[in-house]
Amino acid sequence: MKKAMTLANKITLTRALLAIIMFFMMITQKPILVIIASFIYGFAACTDWVDGRIARATKTYTPFGAIVDPFVDKILVGAAFFAFTDLHFLHVPVWAVFLIILRELMVSTLRVLAALNNKVLAAERWGKFKTTVQLIAIGLIFVIADIYLLVPFFAGSVHKNLCFTSYFLMVFPYPVTVITAVVTCLSAVTYLKNNWELLKESWSLPIK
Repeated sequence: MKKAMTLANKITLTRALLAIIMFFMMITQKPILVIIASFIYGFAACTDWVDGRIARATKTYTPFGAIVDPFVDKILVGAAFFAFTDLHFLHVPVWAVFLIILRELMVSTLRVLAALNNKVLAAERWGKFKTTVQLIAIGLIFVIADIYLLVPFFAGSVHKNLCFTSYFLMVFPYPVTVITAVVTCLSAVTYLKNNWELLKESWSLPIK
């Protein structure tokens, strides 16, 4: 019997594709493409809620979805923050982005270890909160970037107002990223605590 991919999983994979497109548009550093990338991000972030909603409504949970959905979230978040560091006017700290990526790699490793032990490491409450904080933070930074990049396209009073607004907002990407990194790292503590036995089993051999 043929098996078809669930709609929720199709949406998840679409989000991954959108994240890749967004990243390459951002690193061109062309204002219009960065602005378009911000809208792509907004749409992609919404699909994170949609695929989960569909999976619950249709009761089409799959092991693929349980593992790939959070992994795709990491692709989206990582792509955005990496690209932000390339937009130097945002002053996004590279060290904070490194901590965010480090945490995501650690949890991904835990998921692999769980899979090797025939377990599924589902997203925890702290993990979901962390993802929400990350997605909101990226959205805020995108808004700030868009305002800054729109300044040259206007003249007169609108130009002056945008200049003032962008100058005021430009101080926020740095602390927003740092706060996101702190929340992200704190969520790692919960995962380590709840899966410590899994780690011990994975790195140890039976005592003879």
